[in-house]
Amino acid sequence: MNVQVQRRYREKREHLVIGLMSGTSLDGVDAALVAIETDQAGDIAAVRLQHFYYLPYSDELREWLAELCSPQTARIDRLTLAHFGLAEWYAHAVGELLEAAAVAPGEVDAICTHGQTVWHVAGRAPFPCPAGTANIRASLQIGELSTLAERTGIPVVGNFRSRDLAADGEGAPLVPYADYVLFRHGEKGRLLQNIGGIANVTVLPPGASIDDLVAFDTGPGNMVIDQIVQMATNGRQRFDEGGRMAAEGTVCAELLQELLADPYYRLVPPKSTGREMFGRAFAEKLWAEKDVRGLSAADLVATATALTAATIVEAYESFVLPSTPVHEVIVSGGGARNKTLLQMLRDRLPAGIQLMTTDAYGIPDEAKEAIAFAILGHETLMGRPSNVPSVTGAKRAVVLGTICY
Repeated sequence: MNVQVQRRYREKREHLVIGLMSGTSLDGVDAALVAIETDQAGDIAAVRLQHFYYLPYSDELREWLAELCSPQTARIDRLTLAHFGLAEWYAHAVGELLEAAAVAPGEVDAICTHGQTVWHVAGRAPFPCPAGTANIRASLQIGELSTLAERTGIPVVGNFRSRDLAADGEGAPLVPYADYVLFRHGEKGRLLQNIGGIANVTVLPPGASIDDLVAFDTGPGNMVIDQIVQMATNGRQRFDEGGRMAAEGTVCAELLQELLADPYYRLVPPKSTGREMFGRAFAEKLWAEKDVRGLSAADLVATATALTAATIVEAYESFVLPSTPVHEVIVSGGGARNKTLLQMLRDRLPAGIQLMTTDAYGIPDEAKEAIAFAILGHETLMGRPSNVPSVTGAKRAVVLGTICY
């Protein structure tokens, strides 16, 4: 039966899928209803966003997830409950999306879910194996696929990162494949800069083929900024809306230079990072600097914002611009709505490089990653690889994901 379902999917030219994304900012679920058209060869010919819905996490759930993202506070009982409980949130987001779009579940071919990352092992870590201790790459995204399929009655594709990890890749970033599908240009060099909890860039040289892609995590995106804002407001604000708090502060140049000395920024791509490096412990150490250096909370937010901008542009200068002509930087994610951060990026970018957001291309900033996972899930159902070995370091291109019918 499952073979027949996949055969029918591959024979269609018009597909309707849902992409779900919940990122390292732990803010909520992005749900995108996406129409994907394929040509006679099965290649993607067009991608159209039909509807978008955002389901914010409750404060209680956000606290649960934040605890799970730290080895000091994570508990196996809560991890197990959250793995199944998050699927209920995803199912609710799907239901609300379909109701708003006036689409019946039976009209949807598949749900494609990234899941919620709680831990990502940067590089490799030792683990006892049958042949002795081995260095393992690992990443954990929670949100049980079976529960989501059962609640919605729609096939689910998820667990995208594992197969790339098995092929000796970093398991991240995966969005570059979608960036290639959506934004490649014959004459313009483009940098697709996502600024979620972590900031990551996809490099699309002019006239690029899939094998020409380079992508990597540049460092913190909104994660550190958000945590400093929450500390400064005793939890009343979860993020710096519009970058207003950063705009009121003054960047501490000395502290910024010390932060930029972190060895991660000098690592040559492929590379990836996450909450394990720039999570709560990092923010607490940074918060402790406030009184030591006589800084206001706004100064610290401004410095954290400058850290994101500086690490993004310095990554370009170190790993991109020496070999690739760049005409445009296209920003997506929550950082695209932070006006102070965008201005800091413009101030640091070399002359002649234009900065804009994905809104300019008809893709809402907040919807881009959900659309990306809709594309990745579509390719899985088509039986086509969608990791990019030049990006993740995998030894070969592989079909990503697990399908739950």
